[in-house]
Amino acid sequence: MSNLQFQNDLDRLMEVVPEKVKRHVTYEQMEDVIEIVLDIGRVPEIRHSGGKIEYLGTEIVNYDDIKYITDRIQNFTSDNRSGIPGTLHRISAIRNRQGKIIGLTCRIGRVVTGTIACIKDFCLMGKSILFLGRPGVGKTTKLREISRLVADEIGKRVVVVDTSNEIAGDGDTPHPAIGHARRMQVSQPQFQKDIMIEAVENHTPEVIVVDEIGTEEEAQAARTIAERGVMLIATAHGNSLESLIKNPTLSDLVGGIQSVTLGDDEARRRSTQKTVLEREKQPTFDIVIEILDRNTLAVYKDTAEAVDYILRGWPIRPEIRKVDETVKEEEKQDEVKTKPSITEQIHALEEKINPSDSLKFSFSRQKYVEEMKSYKKIYLYAVSRTIVEKVIERLDMNAEITRNLDEADIVIAHKNFAKGGAKILSTANEYRLQVFYIKTNSMAQIQKVLKDALQISSSESLQGYYDDAERALDEAKAAINKILAGANNIELQPQNQQIRKLQHELVEQHNLVSKSVGEGDERHLRIVGGQDFEQ
Repeated sequence: MSNLQFQNDLDRLMEVVPEKVKRHVTYEQMEDVIEIVLDIGRVPEIRHSGGKIEYLGTEIVNYDDIKYITDRIQNFTSDNRSGIPGTLHRISAIRNRQGKIIGLTCRIGRVVTGTIACIKDFCLMGKSILFLGRPGVGKTTKLREISRLVADEIGKRVVVVDTSNEIAGDGDTPHPAIGHARRMQVSQPQFQKDIMIEAVENHTPEVIVVDEIGTEEEAQAARTIAERGVMLIATAHGNSLESLIKNPTLSDLVGGIQSVTLGDDEARRRSTQKTVLEREKQPTFDIVIEILDRNTLAVYKDTAEAVDYILRGWPIRPEIRKVDETVKEEEKQDEVKTKPSITEQIHALEEKINPSDSLKFSFSRQKYVEEMKSYKKIYLYAVSRTIVEKVIERLDMNAEITRNLDEADIVIAHKNFAKGGAKILSTANEYRLQVFYIKTNSMAQIQKVLKDALQISSSESLQGYYDDAERALDEAKAAINKILAGANNIELQPQNQQIRKLQHELVEQHNLVSKSVGEGDERHLRIVGGQDFEQ
């Protein structure tokens, strides 16, 4: 939204608030404001996106101030929400036991562009996407932008099921923020499931957008829509995929959970209890995206696989995407560097074989073939893919991970499955593949097994590096726990650049902030906590 458009919409809001609020508000001040709060007997306040609360003057709110606002807006619906036609602002009421309004929350609606730039590729796949995140983190904002993207840039038929006019604003004309998408209003929240089905049956949409799926009936309606081949973009109550799995009302969105009793032999084979939890059916949504904060998204590209891993207690790490395009671009470049293609390997080998100060020989195909003979494809079974990738990267191993057993040269599996007769391992034996077992999903254990599997001789320097890395990560973990418990900034011991990178990644996984400070050999991490983190 342009500054002019935002000012125009803000002017519309200022027209309905009393003078005691209006005279304390400026456009610059409202740039990051989420809501204006008016409660009887208290001073009006505005709440910023970072959590800061600012009080407007010293005069307290009275019943006349509440009446001033309610007389200038439309009647509240059964969910105590109203709005201002042509804007995205939402006004919600708090009532006493007699039904009289004693408080108002004026939610500032604004169009924020660029919030889905980092996940645009997923939005263009035609797969159903579910957004999760705490209230106020920007779920509705992303729905709004996706509606416009799919309707305008791809030209699909998009229908927005708009409960309480949350997505496209009040009034009969939808806000321009949703582009050419059509909007079906929902008069009462309990009718949302009916409007979802009506949209499919009456208006032949290719994409349906829904905000806040919160009941079992709405989850069933979503499954019905997905089964009819319609792309579904929605949000749901829940902070994470794991919490959604544990929610009996909404777990059907990700496939549903059922309790299965195993036979004695099968339980021994799996090394589990006789009663286990398994996914019941295919998920309604193909992709799940957790909104960690306004600029950070965690993407599970295969919901079925992610749910299976979580239920079995296997480690899984979502793909982290940043709204900041600069950060995203740097991450892409790092990924390209750490995972060279075959062509890049050829160029690298050519440079090794033909140093610049030597005679100009042609590329030695024989040496390249010999190098490629030692190249291994690894199939993992119940082993942390993330840790294996890190070990391959750090040790510069001539190997990669494959998801197809037919392509694998070796198999690395968890020892718990060694004597259970797992089908994958039986198939590996039929293919005459070497199988190596790890005892635990730790970096040191995986590193040892990988070096044995790839016949890499141990070196004191590498072993020393990993000892240092393990100690440094343990120090970072202890500091993170202190920060989460409320400690202020904590500075870690000086480390080299590679180990500091590992520490940064660990801190980021816990949604905390870290900085590299100091010079030369004294350069180290500072993990930000306490008041500095809140600011």
